[in-house]
This record gives sequence, C-alpha cells and structure tokens, in this order.
Amino acid sequence: MSEAPQAALFASDGTPKGEVKLDPAVFGVEPNIPVMHQVITAQLAAARSGTASTKTRSEVRGGGRKPWRQKGLGRARQGSIRSPQWVGGGVVFGPHPRDYGQRTPKKMKKLALRGALSARAAENSIKVVETLDWTEPKTKTAQALLEAIGASRKALIVLGPTNRVAERSFRNLPQVAITRSGQLSAYDVLWADTVLFTTDTLGSVAAGSYDVSDKDFVMESAADAPDSVASSQSPVSGSDDDFEEEGEKS
Repeated sequence: MSEAPQAALFASDGTPKGEVKLDPAVFGVEPNIPVMHQVITAQLAAARSGTASTKTRSEVRGGGRKPWRQKGLGRARQGSIRSPQWVGGGVVFGPHPRDYGQRTPKKMKKLALRGALSARAAENSIKVVETLDWTEPKTKTAQALLEAIGASRKALIVLGPTNRVAERSFRNLPQVAITRSGQLSAYDVLWADTVLFTTDTLGSVAAGSYDVSDKDFVMESAADAPDSVASSQSPVSGSDDDFEEEGEKS
C-alpha cells in the first residue's frame, strides 16, 4: 500500500471530525493468509473445552460373565455383553478428555493481527472516536453512536481499562463485542464488520505491534482457509470483573 491508510474520526456523539492517519506498519501491510489461517485455527481450537468422554469396554460396568457357552447353541460366540456390538457396551475409538491447545509463536499472532487490521482498514471498516467520556452508562447512547458511524452489523469495540462507563453502555447490545487493546486478536477483528477504536486504544495497539517481517513466515502452500471465521456469537472472552480490576489498578 503506497499511501498511508486513513480511518474516519468521530466525536463521542457520532459527529464526523474528519479523518485520522493510521500507522502503515500496523494497518498497511499485506495480509499473510497462511499465517492468519494458522493463528485463527489455533485460537478456535484453544476455545474447545475438550471434556467429551466415552467409556471403553473395560470401563463399562458388568459383563464379567460369558453370556453363553462357546459351542453347541448355534449362535455367534460372545465373550461379554459389554463388547462394542452390544447395546450398552463400550465405545470404539470414542472421544476422551484432551487438550486441543496449539502452540503459536507471539510473532505469528502479531503478524496475523496486523494482517487482519490491514484488511479491515482497506475496506474502510476501521472507525475511530475521539473519546468516550460518557458520564453514565446508557445503552441508548451507545446505540446512537453505532448508528451515526454506520456500524449497523457486527461491531468490535476496543476499549481501554478506564472506559468502564462505555463498556457498560455497549455490553447489552446484540452483535456487539467488547475487548481491550491488549487482548485484541486476529479472530476478533475478522469476526466484526466494523472495528471501533478510541484515540487512546488506537495508539496502544500500534505501539504493541512489533515489527515482524512477513518473510519470517513464508509457507510453501497455504492450508485450506475456512469459508468464514464469523460467528453469530461474540468471540471475545472476558467478564465485567476484568474491566473493573484494571480500572481499579489504573
């Protein structure tokens, strides 16, 4: 990208204030699709609980006695009523508790995040608000801001640790996810149709993205990318207590 990317700038009530230049090192790189695919796949795998469990024939209760004698009855030989072919028997190759987590280097995560942010910036889906200095939490105020900036579909709100009033204003809106600048991930960005930053969180995201060369992660062939990484639910994890704890520390 030759020119520095830009994003629309708004006031806290949605009034247009012009445009703000985005850091080309974060919002103007060429997305590395294989790296983004690997990082997002690892994030979705880590979200799996891995608690599915079945019992093998040795774990099912009963079946210690041979159902009938081996020969002479004309029936198939059976050794236990808990064999897999019996109703109530053990499960063959069933799931067992496991950890689906994958190790992903930090540089790959940052490169995938930069690629996702650059893709959204190229689509003019990055929005910036000067400040969210609301005095009291109101869902109506947050809804009015989203309508004013044109965020009618899924929106990701990137807040700082002190934006507790804004967090409480946005949290009850459907199709709205809330995260903090230090917890932003590539999946969060690709899930949303609009990514809303404040001027403070925009600077912190740019400062936290280290300079990672795209050549460090060149792959011979890309894995089959998922058709869509979007979900009807918010991909962002975290509770209100997380915001309150950071607010108290600050």
